[in-house]
This record gives sequence, structure tokens and C-alpha cells, in this order.
Amino acid sequence: MVFITTLERRLNIWTRKVTETTRGSGSGFIWDSQGHVVTNYHVVEGSASAKVRLSDQRVYAAQVVGASPRHDLAVLKINVPIDAPPPVPLGTSHDLQVGQKVFAIGNPFGLDHTLTTGIISALERSIDNGAGSTIDGLIQTDAAINPGNSGGPLIDSAGRVIGINTAIYSPSGAYAGIGFAIPVDTVNRVVPKLIAYGRYIRPVLGVEMDNAISKQVVAKINTRGVLILHVTPGSAAERAGLRGTRVTRSDQIILGDIIQSIDGREVNDVEAITDLLDGYNIGDQVALEILRDGQTQRVEVMLAAQ
Repeated sequence: MVFITTLERRLNIWTRKVTETTRGSGSGFIWDSQGHVVTNYHVVEGSASAKVRLSDQRVYAAQVVGASPRHDLAVLKINVPIDAPPPVPLGTSHDLQVGQKVFAIGNPFGLDHTLTTGIISALERSIDNGAGSTIDGLIQTDAAINPGNSGGPLIDSAGRVIGINTAIYSPSGAYAGIGFAIPVDTVNRVVPKLIAYGRYIRPVLGVEMDNAISKQVVAKINTRGVLILHVTPGSAAERAGLRGTRVTRSDQIILGDIIQSIDGREVNDVEAITDLLDGYNIGDQVALEILRDGQTQRVEVMLAAQ
């Protein structure tokens, strides 16, 4: 576990001298032997630079190599020439159980390497990520999490990371018994993309949809699902033969395919489709149940990069 300090640059308008001052702090952990450090996006958001302090008190300048505001995840990189710290062992989160004992490690209020303990209080929670969408599938825990814990690991009794502490629910801003962690399965899916590309590249179908229009159409024809307005040329959807809505020369509207489920899971709005696809990787094949010309059909689509 590491301590992260973010810095901001300030310009003295009289002397024109630029100085760096502390902007905030948070926690993180070593991801791999190449010096990548995983933390929360909101820990480094808006900062000019960052420093990472290891458990042996060595301090290194860090650069942000990738970030995903949607998942509240960021990856820093430090260069440790000798005695590099080992990566933290990772567990899984799909098999977690409510009541399971967990431990949160972080730097609350700047107090280095603090350990708190608790249980998993609930699973599959959703909170606002501050970027106009929600983070879904979160772990809820009663292990004490306070400002400064953000980005630190939530570990199981075997010492494996099962989540990243990301937020608390508290009217006062301090610990109130409800904290949230990003599941490590999500971290495992997102972080390699941040390291490779600098951003999260989502798997997509390659279609355009609109919630307002779709709801009107499916209500009018007494069905369910999400209407495809347009199929992007060259996309996975076009290769699979999906059809978009079109207007004839006589101004007659020919409805496109209506996506009703993905791999057996029903979808009724654009957000549901986006959230489901976020759980897949580029190149994965999904089975869509669509409504076309009043008939239900099954279409296989291989997901592509956005």
C-alpha cells in the first residue's frame, strides 16, 4: 500500500514565480513489477503532478498513465531503480458473500498505513461517480473508511485485494458505517486498458439509440426493448446484419431492430445496454434477442472497440 500526494502549480502574479503546493492526498497499491500504481481517479483529478510514498518512506515522482472517470480509476507510474516493492496479490469479487470479513488499508486524514476491519454489508450497490453517470456493482462495507482512504485496497482474510475503497456515505463527511469499494473484477478489466491505451476503451455494438424516441416507439407498438436508430458503417452491428430505422422517399418510417435482451438479460433503456456491455471485453461474442418486423430473432454480435 502506498501514500499518494497530489500537487498543483500556483503562479505569483507579482513575481511570476510558479510554486507547487499540496492539493490533496489518497492511497493506492502497487499493481505490477513495472511500477504501476492503482488509485481512484478523484484522487488525481485536476492535479498537476503527484508523489508516491512507499511503506519504507521512499518518495518518488509519479505520472498519470491512464484514467477512467466512469469507473473512478486511475493508474500512476513510478520508477524505482532498486528494491522495487512487489505487486499486491489480487483476489476475485464475483464470489463475495455478505457477512464476509474484510480489511481496509489506507491513509485516513494523512495517518499512514491505517488498517480497519469490518464485513461486507451488501453487494451490487450503485453511486454517482461525479462524471454524470453511476458506478455500479460496488461492494458496501462497514469497515471504517475516511478521507485519505480513497484508492486504498479492500482485502480479504487471505490478504488478497478484492476491491478499491472509493467513497463513503456520510452526512458529516467522516465515517458513518457505510463505505463503498470498486470490485477487483472491475479493476482487473479496466486497469490493463488504462496501462495499454491511457483510457478505457469500451466494447460496443456500433449502433445509435435514443431513450426518449425508443420509449415512445415501444409503448406505441406494445413491446419492450431499445430501438436502433442507426447502424454505424463498418461496425460490429453492421457485420452482424442489424438494421437501423430509416425513412423512405415517401416519408414512411421503417422501424429498425429493437434490442430486447443481451445474453438473456432484458434491456429497456440505453444505460442498461451500456452497463451490460461494460462487463464484456473487446472481441467477446454476445447473443442479442431482437424484434424485427414483429418477429423475435437471435443475432450473434462480436463486440468491437469504441
